[in-house]
Amino acid sequence: MLVQIARPYASALFDVARSENQLASVETALSDVSRLLGESEDFSTFLKSPAITTEAKASAMNTIIERSQTNPLVANVLRLMARNGRLFVLPQMIEAFKAMAAESRGEITADVTSASPLNDGQVSALRDALAARVGKSVTLNQHVDASLIGGLQVKIGSQMIDSSLKTKLSAMKIAMKEVG
Repeated sequence: MLVQIARPYASALFDVARSENQLASVETALSDVSRLLGESEDFSTFLKSPAITTEAKASAMNTIIERSQTNPLVANVLRLMARNGRLFVLPQMIEAFKAMAAESRGEITADVTSASPLNDGQVSALRDALAARVGKSVTLNQHVDASLIGGLQVKIGSQMIDSSLKTKLSAMKIAMKEVG
């Protein structure tokens, strides 16, 4: 549902950025906004809060935009989303834009979750293996989840590859319950 609300904003921003040859700078600016959302729980809560009026959110967003000197195209879409009361879908809009930009470059994005951070060699080997499998250049979004114990979970589009120890142990536990 949220993606359906966010997609028109992402699509419009993508079309304008592409026509003005600003895809890279817009994507960088959106990455900065995304990082701010991830680093500041207060900011993220502020955007999602129904208790804060649309006018207050628009005013605060305008102040943030002026101080950050972000890309003008990104600033315009943020102001529009704020005026329309749609800031709560900002993370989904950013993801949709990045997916469109990656597709236009012939890339595909894979979400990789590991038990501990991957080193550069592991990232490179994983990227190469996935690229060989899908036949496209692969961009990795890395996440860490210590509960996996070991191994990886890789999601490319709707396909999920789960080689985590957590999943293997769960499968063994179910198999042992069936035997005993």
